Amino acid sequence: EIAPTETPSKFYYITLLRDPVSRYLSEWRHVQRGATWKTSLHMCDGRTPTPEELPSCYEGSDWSGCTLQQFMDCPYNLANNRQVRMLADLSLVGCYNMSTVPEKKRAQLLLESAKKNLRDMAFFGLTEYQRKTQFLFERTFRLRFIRPFMQYNSTRAAGVDLDNTTIQRIEELNELDMELYDYARDLFQQRYQYTRQQERRQQRIKNHMQQS
Repeated sequence: EIAPTETPSKFYYITLLRDPVSRYLSEWRHVQRGATWKTSLHMCDGRTPTPEELPSCYEGSDWSGCTLQQFMDCPYNLANNRQVRMLADLSLVGCYNMSTVPEKKRAQLLLESAKKNLRDMAFFGLTEYQRKTQFLFERTFRLRFIRPFMQYNSTRAAGVDLDNTTIQRIEELNELDMELYDYARDLFQQRYQYTRQQERRQQRIKNHMQQS
């Protein structure tokens, strides 16, 4: 119960999306250095997945030193389509139980759910568009950062030398994320253009009133 003098808090969901190939390679590098998600419960519909529903990709304490080929070959790798999975409502498809919904239908439901949740967010940004992301964040929440965002393209993912076959394989493994990112990029640009137009319109009105 909220005391009469307290103001109810208002929460906003926000997220940042990243080019799926770069994100996938970055996660591989992270795992290769010994990172794990063992503490993640993957709660869905009030329970954690069983070992049969979510098998491990490796034995031992971590997957350090894994090659990119090993990373791609694990069918249970949660790096595949991670952005869609983390944005979607997994309860629509029986959580991590792959036998609940046919694979094609499952993919469709997850993608549409992720798109809907992205649309409903007050704000989302794209790693590849740092300045525009900053612009939208500041205008959405009426805040100002002390320093401008910097666009860093020299990441660990960018330093991985890949042939076309490997890139294509990564794109196939992240097909849903690829579709989501294309959708997000279009929506992001629409929001950016609309916000810029509104700001210019308000500035013209302000200038006109000052001259009157």
